Amino acid sequence: MKKVKWSFWAFIAPIFIAYALVQLIPLIFGIYYSFTNWDGIKSNISFIGLKNYAEAFSDKTFLNSFVFTFKFTILSVVVLNLLGFGLALLVTRKSKFNNIFRTIFFMPNLIGGLILGFIWQFIFTQVFAGLGQVTGQKWMLGWLSDGKTGLYGLAILMAWQMAGYLMVIYIAALQNIPQELIEAAEIDGANVFQKVKSIIIPLVRPAFTVSVFLTLSNSFKLYDQNLSLTAGGPAKSTEMLAMNIYNTAFQFNKMGTAQAKAVVFLVMVGVISLTQVYLSKKGEVEA
Repeated sequence: MKKVKWSFWAFIAPIFIAYALVQLIPLIFGIYYSFTNWDGIKSNISFIGLKNYAEAFSDKTFLNSFVFTFKFTILSVVVLNLLGFGLALLVTRKSKFNNIFRTIFFMPNLIGGLILGFIWQFIFTQVFAGLGQVTGQKWMLGWLSDGKTGLYGLAILMAWQMAGYLMVIYIAALQNIPQELIEAAEIDGANVFQKVKSIIIPLVRPAFTVSVFLTLSNSFKLYDQNLSLTAGGPAKSTEMLAMNIYNTAFQFNKMGTAQAKAVVFLVMVGVISLTQVYLSKKGEVEA
């Protein structure tokens, strides 16, 4: 037994050490610095209690970023999962082009977030604006000119990037559904809508749990696409929480306040994500 125990710890030690260095230790130091006046430069750091947290909650840009991020997350979760599930249903039908479609739909996920942002910035500011000038549609001219259309622009970018990734998760769930259940429903005269509603959706609930969790966490933490598409503008109307925290730390050198915001951000995302997983798992069924 001792040999097994030592071999077990020896096997997981490299991973645990890497995890501690990259995740646990920075987390502990981050929480500590959120109670200090550290600005990222000076070495004499003093404990100031909850002042950083009070400053964070009194910062209107932080609260506005929270509201914008929450709206974006709700919109992205709904659109991404509907689109990913719809694409999965499409490419699991009997067709010789399924593999081609799967590859095409998944390819945007392989492109980096910054590059995606610049691609869609060109589309919104050049292609759409050009079409607006030709057709006289004023709403097409300023996709990134205010917070409302900027929100939709970010959601479109996110959907284009991640829908194919979620499609793969839903495909795996759809392929695990016993074919006998589908055939029995067809014999009983069920149409496509009835099969999807009464058989497919209940049996792919675990995939919905995973996909909603991924879209929740990724939407809340979005930074690179936000930076390259709108850079938080105009007038910080599209600035998301991750960008607000970054700017607080590295533009204004308020590391302590930024750490306080990051701790609040961590707790918020953790509570929402764990609640979502708990509620989603309660409704799961087994085939």
